[in-house]
Amino acid sequence: MRILLALGGNAMTSPDGKARPEDQIAAATEAMEAVADLVAEGVEVLITHGNGPQVGNLLVKNELAAPVVPPVPLDWCGAQTQGTLGDILMNALDAALAARGIARPTAALVTRTRVDAADPAFAAPSKPVGRYLSADEAQTMIDHGETWEDRGERGWRRMVASPEPLEVIDAPAAVALVDAGFVVIANGGGGIPTVRRPDGTLAGVEAVIDKDLGAALLARAVEVDMLVIATDVAHAILGFGTPEAEDIGEVTLDQMRSYAAAGHFAGGSMGPKVDAICRFVERSGRLGVITDLSSIVAAASGKAGTIVTPNRKEA
Repeated sequence: MRILLALGGNAMTSPDGKARPEDQIAAATEAMEAVADLVAEGVEVLITHGNGPQVGNLLVKNELAAPVVPPVPLDWCGAQTQGTLGDILMNALDAALAARGIARPTAALVTRTRVDAADPAFAAPSKPVGRYLSADEAQTMIDHGETWEDRGERGWRRMVASPEPLEVIDAPAAVALVDAGFVVIANGGGGIPTVRRPDGTLAGVEAVIDKDLGAALLARAVEVDMLVIATDVAHAILGFGTPEAEDIGEVTLDQMRSYAAAGHFAGGSMGPKVDAICRFVERSGRLGVITDLSSIVAAASGKAGTIVTPNRKEA
């Protein structure tokens, strides 16, 4: 069985959201214990991860250093966090596997995801990133070519494009590594946003890619049997925060989409995860799961989490 496990960027920080190096190492160590348990069950595992808090830290460094050195573009931030988090995760997973007597190599792959240069998102950047700045501080970044928006009393915030991911360019390398026996970490942060120029060459662009949509795209490219999106709850929930709240267990694709259409999943949290899972199930005909890290071994055998199945065919 081959599974893609998608970790949120907050899975790489402390419970209170701090992202100091020691916090990230501790969080990775905990997460990779669960992954090692999955590998011990004989599962082929690929890992992808979010990078929001880590890119946020780099953006702060950009802002503070802008009067002295030019800020690095967002695609560079994505590449840097893929490398850093990949290193942290490999070290943690190597240790967890060794403690279980498992000899399995690990690899982290710097991964590009192709987007369309003509995607409408580039014409109207609408994804807020980073912290709020004063008008004077924001002007420094605007002078470097960035788009910032006045958000009222809280100050100015940077706005970037979030285009639709179309292709994980380096998926064949991930497949080759998995086939060679590696546990692979790939496509962190949804992938480095990349466009193909008219002459066929590739170039990074200033954008962010939804990490869950990137995970769904990678899962199809490497033909996994199951996409598992790990979050901080064991199930997606109907009526979250209400007295009628109810865990969702096994559910068909159509039913999950009807729940989403009814507004059960918040746009900034569970909504994108549900969308990504539904896209994967629809286009692959395989299973998608939303659960927490402690439940991933049980989820792999269909015994835990919200399990989204293809629609049942009429007899």
